[in-house]
Amino acid sequence: MEVFFILILIADICKELNQPILSRKLKIFLNYFVGPTLFVWLSFSIYHQIKQQGDVQQSWHLIKAAFLGPSAWKIGKIGGMVMLLMLLNWGIEAYKWQLLVSRLQKISFLRAFSAIFSGQAFALNTINRAGDFVGRVLYLEEGNRLRAVALSLVGSISQLLVTFAVGIFALVGLRSHLLQKGNMLQGLSEFWLDGLIIGLIPGILCFALFYFKLPLFTKLVEKIPFVHRFRYLIEKVEALSKKELTRILLLSFIRYLVFVVQYVVLLEVFGVAASMLDLAMMVAVLFLVMAMVPTIALAELGFRGKISLQLFGLLSVNTVGIISAAAGIWIINLILPAVFGSILMVGLRLFKR
Repeated sequence: MEVFFILILIADICKELNQPILSRKLKIFLNYFVGPTLFVWLSFSIYHQIKQQGDVQQSWHLIKAAFLGPSAWKIGKIGGMVMLLMLLNWGIEAYKWQLLVSRLQKISFLRAFSAIFSGQAFALNTINRAGDFVGRVLYLEEGNRLRAVALSLVGSISQLLVTFAVGIFALVGLRSHLLQKGNMLQGLSEFWLDGLIIGLIPGILCFALFYFKLPLFTKLVEKIPFVHRFRYLIEKVEALSKKELTRILLLSFIRYLVFVVQYVVLLEVFGVAASMLDLAMMVAVLFLVMAMVPTIALAELGFRGKISLQLFGLLSVNTVGIISAAAGIWIINLILPAVFGSILMVGLRLFKR
């Protein structure tokens, strides 16, 4: 997979320099060979790594048992709603991607949606799903793929900013509301929790400043002699206005709310009894922790489950429901889109000419 992608990037660079290195026959070969090959590789990778996850097997049995129980009709109905929320979640991300790359080329919403799903297939093997841009840029025209990487980072930064900003408010709520009742997180004293909050607040403010000043930072970076030669890779970021950055940030926030609603609904379905506000607050803290700790998506279920037990255990003793909800979100939001994305690879054509 890396060889194919490096070849595509070299082709983009050579196109920019007007020095084509790929012959017409080679492009035809790659068009009909790379897509199916990536599908096989991604499908095998997803299957093999999921099979090795012991937590997946246990969680899957818990989910199946819930669907076969007396409240199966209710769980099935709400499960369908969670699936629709998943489509809404990635639909918002697709629209955000469509807006970001509109400065490079116009793409349809359906193509943007396909790019997002394919990106998830690649993301499963990278730390904190950072490799999703690989699948996204493959749906752009030759010559635009390298330029789109910087725009992809803008979208990721906006989502990360929302995660940290909402997460810190939730962390303050956790500290002042739940821990004051005598509850305590294992391995984290009040002193260290206060230190974490105090350290995160100025960091988030600086992060927000950096986000809204991205065009200015881009101009400064372009002045570096080595970077100046390749400024065409980041010049589209420089052209982003504050209005556009605010719009992207708002879409990231709406998508974040969909994430939270999904998780709270599944927690309610699996019998984790607590107030909606407390559950939403815990979900926000969970997302904050997941963003701070580097994990690989296919190996994150165990970590997600342990953190979920720590956090939601302050609200409920229903450990089965907590683990089932964590596994359900992991499967619906990550694995299913990755499977669909790998299937879409079959019809991918890397070159139009």
